[in-house]
Amino acid sequence: MPQLSRRTFLEIASLASAGLIGGCGGSNGSTGSDNFPVLVFSDVHFQPYIQPFVPGGTDFNSATQQANADLVTQLVLKDTSQWPALFTGSLNALNLSPSAPLYDTNYALLSMALASIKQNLGTCSAVIFTGDFLGHGLYQLYSQYLVDAQPGDANAFVDKTLTFVLQQIRAAVGAIPVYFALGNCDSYTGEGPDSTFLANNAQQLYALALNSAGDGLDVIGSIANGGYYAIEPAGMNLMIVALNTFALSPGIPVDTTMIDDQFAWFDGKLAEASNAGKKVWLLMHAPPGAVESSTGMPTNYNGNGQIAAATMMWVGTNQTRFMGIIDKYPGVITMSLAGHTHMDEFRLMSPGNALAITAGISPFFGNNPAYKIFALDSASLAPTDYTAVNCNLLPAPSQFGSYYTFSQAYALEGPLAASLAELFPALLASSDAQTQYQGAFVSGNKAANSITSANWPVYWCGIGYMDETAFINAVNSF
Repeated sequence: MPQLSRRTFLEIASLASAGLIGGCGGSNGSTGSDNFPVLVFSDVHFQPYIQPFVPGGTDFNSATQQANADLVTQLVLKDTSQWPALFTGSLNALNLSPSAPLYDTNYALLSMALASIKQNLGTCSAVIFTGDFLGHGLYQLYSQYLVDAQPGDANAFVDKTLTFVLQQIRAAVGAIPVYFALGNCDSYTGEGPDSTFLANNAQQLYALALNSAGDGLDVIGSIANGGYYAIEPAGMNLMIVALNTFALSPGIPVDTTMIDDQFAWFDGKLAEASNAGKKVWLLMHAPPGAVESSTGMPTNYNGNGQIAAATMMWVGTNQTRFMGIIDKYPGVITMSLAGHTHMDEFRLMSPGNALAITAGISPFFGNNPAYKIFALDSASLAPTDYTAVNCNLLPAPSQFGSYYTFSQAYALEGPLAASLAELFPALLASSDAQTQYQGAFVSGNKAANSITSANWPVYWCGIGYMDETAFINAVNSF
């Protein structure tokens, strides 16, 4: 079990005194049994192309090139209602088994995941998706496989693929709205959601994902203008706010006016909810804080075994502005959700604001496909627990099944935000909790787990230290 340095111990103590780490367990006021379920999934990354099951990514050999050209030609010609027959037919013979680790979601895995989601909906009145409907490089691969493609053809194919994915999700969940945040791959560039993609797809996102819930003109206009929106579900004292957080990331070609507009809009929505006595569920794709995977790589350590720099999810000024806004409205946000990392993890954004990150359906980063079913307290509209559902891809996939339940795995009960805050130091104090967390991080695919004894400080500090300087100092004093 790792030992805490005096500095780390003092910093944890200061977090506790600030209310970031509160008492939990059986004595902290469990919300009881008056709960309702909400199913959350993320990072589908559907890929319509044939993906040969070899390590190292997509193979552009002549056989695969021709097979994809033949398949995509038919996908372009056929209506999306006819796509399943193509995906299960002879043209797709290489892709009839669910995607292997390190690949995006093919039709076999998509069907398996959505069948499991449908089976586990229960009494869910809401389904949440935290971004990336579409596969990595979907636009670019279209032009790779169809070398004679005309300008605009790739855009049209991306739009058609999105339609197919949304139709498949809608068929699985029935009439339940799917409240979503958009991810970077929900775009033509892979660095989106970009403005042209938003303008072309706002209407179908509203109709097929949200099932036309809420004020259509407002939601469609907001999505088209910036990739964010707010909606107030009927019969609930609730506002769901979905942000375009990939626009806040480094190196993304985004007009600063769009960022300013989103922050002003976000502040206004939280003020509106606060004044009306409504609670807020906050949805995003890319979370704030550090990119643990790249920061924890061996090449990032200096000769003294310390990290010299950190890769951050967002531009520092954007994160500071975001934190300033949520801190203005304590108690208003009762649930915060994100995706993007493909891993089962969490982050403590500020006192009382814990962010739950749901693992991806796509096993692109070595994770097993997974999703979560949250239990929320009917009075507070805050989560009290969740069950993770996963599909073990190795040695061969069978089906999705229950993986673990948070309260049982960590022996913590009550409001989830408080439980997650208590779990943060417990991951150092308890070897059992640390083992559970590191296994769950990749949804059970331990062969692909990137967490080692050397970089564990990066992953642990990434939970509780959002500021870049504070994060680097915490890692180096671990």
